[in-house]
Amino acid sequence: MHLIFKKSCSKFTYVHELVKLRPQLPSLCALMTFTDLNLHPTVVAGLPSQLHTPTRIQKLTIPAILAQRDLLALAQTGSGKTLAFGLPLLQQVNASAPNIQAVILVPTRELAVQVSSALQQVATGIGIRTQSLCGGADQAQQLTELEHQPQLLVATPGRLLDLLTQQLIGLDAVRHLVLDEADRLLEMGFWPDIQRLLIHIPTKRQTLLFAATLPFALDSLAMDLLENPLRKEAHATNSVVEEIEERLYLVNKGSKAQALLALLKQHSWPQVLVFISSRDAADALRKKLRKAGVSTASLHGEKDQTTREQTLEAFKAHNIQVLVTTDLLARGIHVEALPVVINMDLPSSAPVYVHRVGRTARAGRNGIALSLVCHGEIHALKAIRDLTGRALTLLELTDFPVTDKPASEERKRPVRDKQANRRSSSKHSIKQFRGKGPRK
Repeated sequence: MHLIFKKSCSKFTYVHELVKLRPQLPSLCALMTFTDLNLHPTVVAGLPSQLHTPTRIQKLTIPAILAQRDLLALAQTGSGKTLAFGLPLLQQVNASAPNIQAVILVPTRELAVQVSSALQQVATGIGIRTQSLCGGADQAQQLTELEHQPQLLVATPGRLLDLLTQQLIGLDAVRHLVLDEADRLLEMGFWPDIQRLLIHIPTKRQTLLFAATLPFALDSLAMDLLENPLRKEAHATNSVVEEIEERLYLVNKGSKAQALLALLKQHSWPQVLVFISSRDAADALRKKLRKAGVSTASLHGEKDQTTREQTLEAFKAHNIQVLVTTDLLARGIHVEALPVVINMDLPSSAPVYVHRVGRTARAGRNGIALSLVCHGEIHALKAIRDLTGRALTLLELTDFPVTDKPASEERKRPVRDKQANRRSSSKHSIKQFRGKGPRK
């Protein structure tokens, strides 16, 4: 049974399609191939040999993109979003035209490199030239590469806007615009840059927004970007993939580093991605782990681009066991068969938790997401529970009894009273307690 309904908004109409299938039909759907999605054989031929069956988000979006529809697509991390927009985009680009026809905007340098790499094999096979543009890389080198006249750009908003402002690049021929990790672009404050970029891109274009979470602000802003779009949801909004086993341990705040070391020693995981909230904390934890004999490195925004790329590649190549990172790597970054993600602390933004744990259990594999939680993070945990709809029960960690006490909801005395007590205790004679009185 097919049920189609429309939800009217002030500037456009979302079209939702809900499909109720008989129990035996999913096995038939699993037989679908990329060719069944109206992709050209030359595009399909460029896919990696291990890819045979499209994922759910690819099945939902590729035909719509080929039909030139604007799209808001929501899917869990690791579900194949890059190829979902990348394959139909490459098919629609004119290989014989020497100008930029498609732009993919991403929030981080690492994601720009990853998206470019994921599309490169297919693009080369059909004669499409691609290029990534991101801050932190040498601008002169990027300008030299632009002389090869790429037809598809993967860019961070800041660097692309900088080149446009200097009139070193033109986007007059762009017909396709993708905002990948659109929720992260919004959270990182890129939306003003995106609005300035749109001035340089023709209004007659196809616009695609892909995200794993949908904050209300993004849903609202999408109305200004998309023209009569389809909305495709491969999974429940803000959900965590079923293949992730989540474990949360309540520990003392000061015991987290030792608890992490105990877990690493107990399980001997070959690869572990550890998330922590600040750059200084990432470097400090790296030092503690190295002192304990763990092969480790840290990664955050203060490191230069070359170091960041080399560190990430070393981790992917299993030359580093534990990579400690800030939320720089929480979005979109793919590490093949990463078995474990550990949250040293919970993120203040609940959607970031969904993205962090989504670095494991990608492409249908299983994975483990561990979180070390102290009493001071209970409010953050509640927000994550509310967002994901998951119980996320706190467990005890062997050999790490919790002695910290929960923070009291109310102060025993107002702050001013405590300050007054401190002032009083410093006085030594009755005269010092008397008011100064009026000046004479």
